[in-house]
Amino acid sequence: MLDKTYILAIESSCDDTSASVIQNEQILSNVVANQEIHAKYGGVVPELASRAHQQNILPVVETALREANINKEQLHAIAFTQGPGLMGSLLVGTSFAKSMALALDIPLLAINHMQAHILAHFIDDANDIKPNFPFLCLTISGGHTQIVKVNDFFNMEILGETIDDAVGEAYDKTAKILGLPYPGGPLIDKYANTGLPVYKFTKPKVKAHHFSFSGLKTGILYFLQKQVKENPNFINENIENICASVQNTIAEILMDKLKTIVKETGITQVAIAGGVSANSEIRKRLAHAQKHFGWTTFIPKFEYTTDNAAMIAITAYQKFKLGLIEDQSITANPRLKVDV
Repeated sequence: MLDKTYILAIESSCDDTSASVIQNEQILSNVVANQEIHAKYGGVVPELASRAHQQNILPVVETALREANINKEQLHAIAFTQGPGLMGSLLVGTSFAKSMALALDIPLLAINHMQAHILAHFIDDANDIKPNFPFLCLTISGGHTQIVKVNDFFNMEILGETIDDAVGEAYDKTAKILGLPYPGGPLIDKYANTGLPVYKFTKPKVKAHHFSFSGLKTGILYFLQKQVKENPNFINENIENICASVQNTIAEILMDKLKTIVKETGITQVAIAGGVSANSEIRKRLAHAQKHFGWTTFIPKFEYTTDNAAMIAITAYQKFKLGLIEDQSITANPRLKVDV
């Protein structure tokens, strides 16, 4: 194995174009270009996302190489997000990475986006300590809600997942009902910090270790419609308490399932990953579990929670060490599963 391995990683699964350069486990650069255009539509528009990736990918890659203070000839491999994600967005990153790897005659590494969220914990500055295998990971984002048993870097098993909507979607749809701009999850978190969870919402009853957030969204909608009918200013007058109540319910749903799985498996090393893992209440609940239940918890840096190429890079480094490289026939897979 080389003393110093340099890998360029590209992430383009949804609406953020990102490039990162890693030297072994150390991130040398992690550049993210956001797409603000989607805010006025209240959600990601796939066609607009893929066009924006085409505009952003070259300057983002050039910036990542410059910030890492290396040139492209020093790279040992190029990695890209194969899936899951939006097909058009994935194709931009896939095509760029394949072309660059071919031009430089260096290995190509295809990365599972959901595995990468979990393996972000192994970036050198992600945590003071790293998880030991096996550990559990609550992976929560706009498109996914899963509890994953992580047996090894590329041996993962889904123990529970959403049967309908993801938790991030529940946040954003609730924010839309409240009249908050997209993305609404961070705003609900912000308002919740100054409110009280005085309103109760019914928690969905789902078999085994799975999740459901569709019914919760409907329950919130009906509750607000009833209250606004009685008081047209109800939302404006109670926005902090509404957000605190929604956030409290979602955090309880997630933690109840997690506690059950910890008890059943006996695995007390618990991590969180994905964009919603930036949520302050969920982080607080996990820290509380470490203190009161004897868990060892792993809460990543904020910069490694949302979609970013650093998580692709660390996953690529682990693949590179194992010789798990791809040929030019590899294609994007928008429905790729974490446990492949």
